[in-house]
Amino acid sequence: MKKELIAHQEPKSPISEIFRTLRTNIQFMNTKNKLKTILVTSTLPGEGKSWVTSNLAVTFAQAGKKVVLIDADMRKGRQYTIFGVSPIPGLSNYLSGIGVKNEEASDDLADYIQETDVDNLYIMTAGNIPPNPSELLISPQMVNLLDELKELCDIIIIDGTPNELVTDSLILTRLVDSTIIVTASKQTKKDNLKRVIANIQNVGGKIAGVVLNKVPISAKKYEQSYYYGSTSMMDTRNHTANRKRPQSKQIKVEEMKRRVRPENVQNVREKQMPRQEHNRAENNNISKEHNMQRKLKVENSEGVSLEKTNDILKQINDYLDKEKKDLN
Repeated sequence: MKKELIAHQEPKSPISEIFRTLRTNIQFMNTKNKLKTILVTSTLPGEGKSWVTSNLAVTFAQAGKKVVLIDADMRKGRQYTIFGVSPIPGLSNYLSGIGVKNEEASDDLADYIQETDVDNLYIMTAGNIPPNPSELLISPQMVNLLDELKELCDIIIIDGTPNELVTDSLILTRLVDSTIIVTASKQTKKDNLKRVIANIQNVGGKIAGVVLNKVPISAKKYEQSYYYGSTSMMDTRNHTANRKRPQSKQIKVEEMKRRVRPENVQNVREKQMPRQEHNRAENNNISKEHNMQRKLKVENSEGVSLEKTNDILKQINDYLDKEKKDLN
C-alpha cells in the first residue's frame, strides 16, 4: 500500500480532514439514501483523480460504510498500485467474459473483488487492457454489475477516465447517481472544465461538484490548518519552558526570602509607609473621636454625670495623642 492513502495512514492529518469534509458534503446531498454510485473523473491526466478517488473511498469505509471501489480506467488504471493488490482479474475480465489466460471467465462476482487493508473497503481493479473499453462500459453487463453491487454494499465509487481524452466517463455518467470532477490548481484550464461540465449535462449526467486539487499552501498555514496536527512544536516549547523554569523559580524564591526577613519588614513599615496610608489613619482617628463624642452626648442625655464624661474624654484624647505619636 502506497503512501498516497493519507486518509488511512495519517487519519489525523489536515488532508485527511479535507477528505472527511468532502465525504460529509456528499452525505448531506444523500438525505434520501438514493446516492449509491459516484463517478470521479477529471478533464486531463495528472490532476489527481485516482488519488482523490482512493482517499475518498477510505473515508467512507472509516465511517462504517461498506464500500466497493471500481477502477473503470481500463486503459491506464492504477488503483491496484495504490492499494497493493493484484491487477487481474478485474473489470474488463468481468465485462468481457474473458479470463486472465484468455479462458472463459468466472460468473461469480466475488472472484473479481479483492479485499484491501482498509476495513469495509473492497476493490475491483481495471483488469487486462481491452481493445474496446467504451463498448464494454455501454454493455448491459455493466448495468447488471452496478445493480448487483448496490445490493451488496452501501456505496460504489468509480474511478473513471479523463473526459477530454476518451468518452468512457461520459458513458458512466448516465449510469451513476452523481459525478465529481477533479481539477488541479494552476493546471486545469477553465475552457476545458466548462466543456466537460457541458458534455456531462448534455448526456443527462448529474454533477455533485468540483474538487480543486494541488492547491499550494505554506508550511506555516499547514501546521495551523487543523488542531489534529503534529504536536512536535508544542512539545519543544514545553521542553524549553520546563528547562528554564527551575532557574527562574529559584531566583524568585531567594528574592522572596530576602524580602520577608523581620528586619526588612520593619524597615518597610517604618520608612516606606505611603502618605495615603498616613492620611487614612488620621481620618480614622478623627472619625473615632467624632463617634465617641456623639456616643457620649447620647449617654449624657440619658443621665451620665459631667465628671464621668470629662474623665472619658480625657482618656480618649490621651489615646489619640499616643496614636499620632506612633504614626509619626
